[in-house]
Amino acid sequence: MDIRLLQTAIAVETDIVLVRRRTRRLAELLGFDRQEQTRVTTAVSEIARNAFEYAGGGQVDFRILTSRARQQFVIAVRDKGPGITEIDAILAGMHTSRTGMGIGLIGAQRLMDEFDIETAPGAGTTVRLVKYLPRGADPLTAASVRRVVDALAADGPPDAMEEIRQQNQLILLQMQELRLRQEDLEKLNQELQDTNRGVVALYAELDERADHLRRADELKSRFLSHTSHEFRTPLNSILALSRLLLSRNDGDLTNEQDRQVRFIHKAAEDLTELVNDLLDLAKVEAGKTEIAASVFTVDGLFGTLRGMLRPLLSSDAVALVFEDAASLPPLHTDEGKVSQILRNFISNAIKYTERGEVRVWASTDPPGGNRVGPGAGSAVGSAPGSTVTFHVRDTGIGIAPDDIELIFQEFGQVTNRLQGRVKGTGLGLPLARKLAELLGGRIDVESTPGAGSTFAVTIPCVYAAEAEIETIPSWDVEADKLPVLLLEDNPTDAFVVDRILSGSPYQLFHVRTVPEARVALGRLHPAAIILDAPYPADTLDTQHPSDERWRFLSALREDDRQASVPVIVTSPADEPRAAPHPAAGACL
Repeated sequence: MDIRLLQTAIAVETDIVLVRRRTRRLAELLGFDRQEQTRVTTAVSEIARNAFEYAGGGQVDFRILTSRARQQFVIAVRDKGPGITEIDAILAGMHTSRTGMGIGLIGAQRLMDEFDIETAPGAGTTVRLVKYLPRGADPLTAASVRRVVDALAADGPPDAMEEIRQQNQLILLQMQELRLRQEDLEKLNQELQDTNRGVVALYAELDERADHLRRADELKSRFLSHTSHEFRTPLNSILALSRLLLSRNDGDLTNEQDRQVRFIHKAAEDLTELVNDLLDLAKVEAGKTEIAASVFTVDGLFGTLRGMLRPLLSSDAVALVFEDAASLPPLHTDEGKVSQILRNFISNAIKYTERGEVRVWASTDPPGGNRVGPGAGSAVGSAPGSTVTFHVRDTGIGIAPDDIELIFQEFGQVTNRLQGRVKGTGLGLPLARKLAELLGGRIDVESTPGAGSTFAVTIPCVYAAEAEIETIPSWDVEADKLPVLLLEDNPTDAFVVDRILSGSPYQLFHVRTVPEARVALGRLHPAAIILDAPYPADTLDTQHPSDERWRFLSALREDDRQASVPVIVTSPADEPRAAPHPAAGACL
């Protein structure tokens, strides 16, 4: 609905005052606040003044438009003057005029919600100004518009001096408001400057404290490392001497002497455990811990742990159960660190379980899910991206939910009724978490006080640094052949060995690096291993790759599964010292 409110002519200069007064009054009747009234009045009077000065007069049409989503107060100022040239440049603020033409147009445009100009040379100009009615205002109807018009008519004849006086008052009010805003802005700027200075000082203090913390951490790690090393020698002596006394090599002991020596031996063992944990923590925090990835089976790991930890069972009231893990694939990570984590879990479970069982099992998750565990019937293979989770569940005293994070803090221990009998260092679980993170995994705990706990460590089946190893082909051993593994990085030498073995009962499997050899040993059991080591073992530069091969060779002899496999070491070095290396069966 389009409703005309008023139409006013601009013929003389005092008509501009009339237009201004009518505009302000209509804005007030339509519900605009004082600030919006001033905006509308200023914009309309500026355009009316332009019409009088540049076109000699015109007319102003006031309307209400209710057909849009929001009701609009529309003011159209029309004249029949010469039109406005370069209107685009004027509205863009790029036009300069001696008379100031264009400044009023730009100012009015900024004060209104919508602003349109239609102009042509010799055809006059129409300026349309739109202000949206306040949100929440009641919709205008024919009756409410009539009340607005009646109120406007009741104001009586216009008084130019009164309008000028009101205009001056508004200007003074606006100036006062601007002054107050300027004062607020100055206060705010001062507060921001003070805040900035405080932030700069705070950052400087934080940097200083961070530097102190870094140095303190370095000193702590150095102290722990040096102290642990210094403690080990006398502790080893105490352990050795106490074992010597308990073995009765130098004579028998009385019952009381035997009891006292066993106390000494147990205290030395506990202190040695504390020293070892402190040293391991210091190495991890200092970034000195190395990951020695190798291929091993979960079943073999469980067998080692079973023999190592079963003596910890103090009575038949607690059973240590390892579930079958033969169906799980080989892993390629640091077996020693995985074993250290599980030893901590299992020993804690045994300590805090008075009756029931401690159960250990493992399951794997391939990259796409579908967990495979004992009894699943097939293995998924240690593909990069798959993970293995080791679980240790007990029926012990359990841990309250609020205390779970505490047990992973250094020296953090939960008060319980078994502390008089069972003591710990409070370092095992923090170390286990750090070792799990080093392997790229995490530790999860579920526990119910009085019902027991389940500790789980999840790690990648293939350690991240080893995951980039070139994939070893899935070779098939021919029925009438014996597999021979060749570790040789020179393709020419590998070709020579392959030609030598062609036509023989042996089938050659060639790898180029030690990590690839470890993967290959997890997939086949060779009848012999041929290893190229360019330099003798006792003249090695520790940075030379052959050093890794000699360590690999020594590890083969310590692995029960590979200890009986003949190893032939090839080397171009013309030195007989390489041949007697204890791990080599022959040196060519």
